[in-house]
Formats: sequence, structure tokens, C-alpha cells
Amino acid sequence: MIKVKFLGKHKRVMNILVVLAMFVCTNICLGVSDINGESVSQNGKKTIDQLKKKAEQGDAEAQFNLGVMYAKGEGVKQDYKEAFYWFKKAAEQGDAKAQYNLGVMYREGKGAKQNYKEAFYWFKKSAEQGDAKAQYNLGVMYCDGEGVKQDYKEAINWFKKAAEQGNTGAQYNLGVMYRDGEGVKQDYEEAFYWFKKSAEQGDAPAQYNLGVMYLKGLGVKQDYKEAINWFKKSAEQGHSGAKTALAKILGGK
Repeated sequence: MIKVKFLGKHKRVMNILVVLAMFVCTNICLGVSDINGESVSQNGKKTIDQLKKKAEQGDAEAQFNLGVMYAKGEGVKQDYKEAFYWFKKAAEQGDAKAQYNLGVMYREGKGAKQNYKEAFYWFKKSAEQGDAKAQYNLGVMYCDGEGVKQDYKEAINWFKKAAEQGNTGAQYNLGVMYRDGEGVKQDYEEAFYWFKKSAEQGDAPAQYNLGVMYLKGLGVKQDYKEAINWFKKSAEQGHSGAKTALAKILGGK
């Protein structure tokens, strides 16, 4: 827990003004890609051999599961090339999770040469089937111009689809884009709404930004107590900006 001590009213107000002056907008389009899927329960070589047999017979689910095992090194030696091979087999049969994972591997250059255009292609295939992680990463690629021409409006479109399914990263990015007016008309109330959605799921940058919104009265009535509450939640997760804000407002060390 963050330990703080309260200051006199005048000094506390002055320190709040310092924090307001310090506020710097966070970057938009934060993205994290990770392999989607959990390995099937293992019973040694027999299970792997059975899975391989099914995969070789064209079973998309077995191909996907085998890809996950090779990607994570669970039950087999980690082998990104093998993982890529089996994800591609399943992806070409329309498996949305495999399409997403293939996008991850192309984007990060795991098991294949890094290729943003291919990553974009497979994220889009998966996103169009409703996969939230793929929708989120597609939004990031539109936002950053990776594998596709930069397009903030399209980024907003895909972030919204993912955010409505509860994706915290997409919710956070929407908050930033509405706050800064990137790809959409600036709207502090919408920014506040999405920061709060993400913050309530435990996202530290969102908690920090929600604190700033309360502190500055952006999209919500100014409320120092709520600002401190969200700064504390973020600081407890190690967010440096939140720690600095608390130290300035409350005199914490």
C-alpha cells in the first residue's frame, strides 16, 4: 500500500496545481500481442501423438491446439516454426483463434520473418469473425500505420468493437483518442467513460488517466478525493506518474 501524509489545505491546493501543470498526455495506441489459447491437458507422448494424428488429418481444432503447445513449449519443446506451421493450417480453414495467433507471429517475427502486411491480413480475418484481441490489434495497426496506411478513424472503429467486448487495452486507447481528438471529435465525457471502463478492470495507465480527469474536471465534475483514489490504485501497481501525482498532492514519499 502507498503510505501518504496529508498536508495543510493551502499547500495541498498548491501541490494540486503543480500536478495539473505537470500533466502530459499519454501516447495513443498501446498494443500488446500474445498467443491466444490454452494447451490441452497432457498425458505425455500418447496425447501429443493423438493430437498430431488428428491435425495431420485436417482437424482444425487439433491443429490450433498443437500450435499452442509448440508456441508455449507445453508438453513439447518450444518451437515457433512448428507453432507457425500448425496455426497456418488451422487459420487457412477459418479458425479465428489461429488467425489471430498467426497475426501475432508475423507481427513479432516468431516462426516466420516479421511481416506487418501479413500480420494485418490475419488480424483482419480474425477480427471480422469477432475475436476481440484481433480487433484490438487491428486497431493498433491502423493507429500506428503498421502493414496498412495510418487511419485513426478505422482504429477507432476496431477499438470500439473490441472495447464493447470488454478488452481493456481497447477501452484505454479509446479514452486517449477521445481525449485528444484523434480520429474522432474531442469528447472528454466519452474519454472519461472509456478510461473508467478500463480502470475498473485494473488497467494502471487507465486508472492514472482517470485520476487526471477527476483532478482537472474533464468529462466529469472535478473531484480531488476521486482523483486521489484512482492515483492510489494506479500507484499500487507501480505506475510512476501516479506515484508522482500522489507525492505532489499528499506529500507521500
